[in-house]
Amino acid sequence: MKVSEILNHVDHGFIALPVFQRGYVWNRDQVRQLFTSMYRSYPVGSLLLWGTQSNSVEVRGDLVPAVSPVQMLLDGQQRVTSLYGVIRGTPPPFFDGNRRAFEDLYFHLEDETFAFSQPMRMKGDVRWVDVSKVMQAGDDELPQFASNAAGEDMDLLLRYLGRLGKLRNIRERHFHEEAISVEDQSLDVIVDIFNRVNSGGTKLSSGDLALSRVCAEWPEARDAMKSHLQRWADLGYDKFDLVWLLRSVNTVLTGRANFDALRSRSAEEIQDGLRRAVDAIERLLNLLGDRLGLDHARVLTGHNSLAVMARYVDQQAGKLTLKEENQLLYWYLACAIRSRFSGSPESTMQSDLTAMESPDGDLDRLIEELHLSSGEIKVEAGHFDAARINSRFFPLLYALTRTGSARDFCSGLELKKHMLGKGSHLQLHHLFPKSQLRGHYPEKLINALANFSFLTAECNGAKNIGNQLPQVYFPECESNHPGVLASQWIPGSDDAWIVNRYEEFLDQRRDLLADAANGILKQLREGSMPLTHLESAGGVTAAEDEEAVLLELVAWVTQHGLSAGELGHELAPEEDGQAVRVLDLAWPEGLQPELSEPVAVLLDEPSELMAEASSAGFRCFTDADSFRRYVLTLIGESEEAA
Repeated sequence: MKVSEILNHVDHGFIALPVFQRGYVWNRDQVRQLFTSMYRSYPVGSLLLWGTQSNSVEVRGDLVPAVSPVQMLLDGQQRVTSLYGVIRGTPPPFFDGNRRAFEDLYFHLEDETFAFSQPMRMKGDVRWVDVSKVMQAGDDELPQFASNAAGEDMDLLLRYLGRLGKLRNIRERHFHEEAISVEDQSLDVIVDIFNRVNSGGTKLSSGDLALSRVCAEWPEARDAMKSHLQRWADLGYDKFDLVWLLRSVNTVLTGRANFDALRSRSAEEIQDGLRRAVDAIERLLNLLGDRLGLDHARVLTGHNSLAVMARYVDQQAGKLTLKEENQLLYWYLACAIRSRFSGSPESTMQSDLTAMESPDGDLDRLIEELHLSSGEIKVEAGHFDAARINSRFFPLLYALTRTGSARDFCSGLELKKHMLGKGSHLQLHHLFPKSQLRGHYPEKLINALANFSFLTAECNGAKNIGNQLPQVYFPECESNHPGVLASQWIPGSDDAWIVNRYEEFLDQRRDLLADAANGILKQLREGSMPLTHLESAGGVTAAEDEEAVLLELVAWVTQHGLSAGELGHELAPEEDGQAVRVLDLAWPEGLQPELSEPVAVLLDEPSELMAEASSAGFRCFTDADSFRRYVLTLIGESEEAA
């Protein structure tokens, strides 16, 4: 079947996408490679279609199949969507994904290469033509594209016309299609075939496959689950995904970790399971926020732990004693400390579910299972050696701040209290400023967790702190608010507050933090932690938090269909023996790999590092706003459009 025929069939409902398929997941590089292969007549695979009655299976989108039987697209969605999006200039009716992945594709008439819009690179080069415009132009309009690029050179004009014709001929390329007859295939068999043959470049996980089966029985499942995920994201919990939510439904409904347990469940049972799972999860989020202060995604780790805990909460109908609350919180923190689900999460979850629901099972048995496999849970001082805030002990530091009596250096108020105003959100603070430590200590020590504390935004930017050393601002804070340093586990010896005693300061503070963490774990384990409720502290504000800014930039560029980049990119030393320098966030192959210049984002870094990165070919940005403007210019968008 020709590409043009496939697209026409999509327009008229002759080809549709079954609802159990997941959405569009390709990125710009995959789209570019597809069009390069099509232009060069390279093999691009075949399509798998399932012919069935139009009313026998739900389809994606609002378009009602025009005929019966209708051809359901089982394998080839990513390719067909990409071709449709570029050739038609708009997504197909069944589209569910990021349309930026196929918008603004250009073709170079001289080099015969494809690239996405890069205004700075393409400016003034009329040989770049918009592929969508070429595909939609009439035959009488085609010469204008060539003449704009060739000028008065007739030989060049004819060559460019030939290449434009070859480009448009992509619409006439043939796809081999394989068909499955409906007469001898059940829906369950069709879903299984889809799962086995799908080869669109992004492999499906067991959760993806389970979700496709669920959607085959309950077509609205994906939308229903997405609505809950969006609501949680709006509240600050934006790291949850569909597969995790379905896993929680599975544990609540079946008491099993393996998704195969859902096979025998009806659509009505799964809907009930979703309702129960959502209720249990929201109770747990409230519990973690109220009792530990873990009230947003950046400090909420261990999502698989929540799926196990949801089963217990559901079985208790949401009614927990204070002892049960404490035990659940202990188990949650202990799992995070031990990275319990980092290996084989499904088998580990099943072990926990079995322990919890055995004849003598309860939370004591669940905790015993954890101790048998991981040993007694104890926080060591060395755990706070970890550099940067992606350490699993960062949430523990935040929980200590919220549940203890940690006080703000400037106001003296406890940080667990609810504070109003823009300046009251918590921010991450380097006790020893990075700029004062550079040149004396390696990056790992500079960014050690033991050098972090939390302050209000107003205090973090205050003149009396700013970029000063602790030996300057610690005494003033302590004088204004006696005990404030001890409340943040700051060593009391002022001779450790100077740069050349920094490592001694870290050693002392690690011990204090470990003792405080073990104290909380002991209280929770024994059930003696008092019932206190913490109101929201507004999370860790990203405005001044370097790591948060970097993570937000990664998410932002991927939303624009660009490469995610590399956090902590190591810059190769120019000479043997020279120290390795680390770039905060970098794209060594460019934001569009091999199509744009290397780029680096360097926040609060010395000028020497910028000079080294620049000499290595990187275009450097020292703040998020200027980097975003560069990206928008690169892809041809205004800031308003973004």
